Order: sequence, then C-alpha cells, then structure tokens
Amino acid sequence: MHNHWRAAAILPLLVCYPLIGVGEDAQDAKAAVEQVLVRQAEAWNRHDIEGFMAGYWNSPRLTFFSEATKTSGWQSTLERYQKRYRSEGREMGTLEFSDLAVESLGGDSAFVRGAWQLTTTDGKNPHGLFTLIFRKFPEGWKIIHDHTSEAGR
Repeated sequence: MHNHWRAAAILPLLVCYPLIGVGEDAQDAKAAVEQVLVRQAEAWNRHDIEGFMAGYWNSPRLTFFSEATKTSGWQSTLERYQKRYRSEGREMGTLEFSDLAVESLGGDSAFVRGAWQLTTTDGKNPHGLFTLIFRKFPEGWKIIHDHTSEAGR
C-alpha cells in the first residue's frame, strides 16, 4: 500500500513533466513556422515567386492541392504559381495571411490553418483558406503539404 501512494504522488509529475518541455518546443516551432509565412508574404509582395517558394520543401514529394487538382513536386508547384500569377494579363497583387493557427505535431512537424487574401488593382481580391503541414529539416522549417481553397471556386 505504501508503494501505491508513492506511485500516485509521482504519476502526475511524470505526466506533466513532458508537457513543460513540449510547450517550450511548441512555442519555438510556432514562432519559426510563423516566420516562414512572414518571409513568404514579403517575397510575394516583392513579386519574387522563387523567394516565396523558399518556404516549400524542395522535393518531388511536396504536394499542393487546390481547385480539385493535385500538384506534385517543388518544380511543378513553382510552375503552377508562375503560370497563374506571372503569365500575360495576370497580377500577383499583395498577399496577406490572417487567422493563423499553428499546432505542433511533435518536435519536427506542425499543422497550420489560416486565411489568405490578395489585394489586386483590378478589384477582384481573391481570398480563401489553407491548411499546411510543415516539417523541420536541417535547413529549417518547410511546407511539405499545402491545401489551399479559394472562395467562390
């Protein structure tokens, strides 16, 4: 019985202890992921699609889902952005992210939900929602999966 009380006293400490470390790591991960998104918006607003793409995992295994279409790979995703926003008659506009919710999925991955909006000179101002999965690599946090929707599509 004496050991039962000792276990009962120690168990809450063992359960809570990992949460303390995870919480600090989660805050660091959240800040790092948010910084990737800030850098992406800054690059976009300079009309630097390649700089924007630096936030994505440069791999053929990157996935991008939008408009019921799956794009596989970093290069294909870059080409999609170029076609959609740099081709004749297209405008990149000014990008803004909002309503960000970053959740750590462990020490090396995170899940992000948010909204995006482009402000353009033609007054159309496309906007929508996104979910991202990030993974931490030696070179930093990168998006490994992007699912983006546009309102009205």
